Amino acid sequence: MAEDAKPRVKVPKSAKAGEVFTIKALISHKMESGQRKDAAGELIPRSIINRFTCDLGGVNVIDITVEPAVSTNPYFEFDAVMADSGEIKFTWYDDDGSVYEDVKTIERA
Repeated sequence: MAEDAKPRVKVPKSAKAGEVFTIKALISHKMESGQRKDAAGELIPRSIINRFTCDLGGVNVIDITVEPAVSTNPYFEFDAVMADSGEIKFTWYDDDGSVYEDVKTIERA
């Protein structure tokens, strides 16, 4: 588990039915590609967030496979459509098997 991994998300507190709203998600993570070498010349093991998902009210909104070329602290911004009040669950999956989650609530205006 990456000790410094910290998820941060931003969603509006409410939205009208049928309204499109923007979701912003970032996780602080070093994202080591596995291609660099340390001072001793040994390869540094790969350690990246390899998948990101977002579910709104139990329905998948986005499911992204992340490749090693992604930058440190990956940031995702995307739109969703408001259907009903509920939880928005964000999940990041790490190469080492760690799973990082954050949950926000959005109300129907």
